[in-house]
Amino acid sequence: MDTKKRDHIITELFKINGVREIAEVTGRFDILITMYSKSLDQMHKMVSEQIGRIEGVQSSESFIEMKSRTKVMPYMSSKDSE
Repeated sequence: MDTKKRDHIITELFKINGVREIAEVTGRFDILITMYSKSLDQMHKMVSEQIGRIEGVQSSESFIEMKSRTKVMPYMSSKDSE
């Protein structure tokens, strides 16, 4: 993304139904978006017709989560996650 338009991009992303979380990250990506869709066709439309048209978005790459597992972290109490 064009980092000068960071705030605008994040605001616009949160306007899209299905976008649930945005994380700013280090590495080759600027942000990771967690989004949900009912089908691959709906996901394609979200990415190409909405995300791709936000001013400042230069490119995107999609990953589909096939399965998720969570590890219990013994050093984290329930109040740490609040």
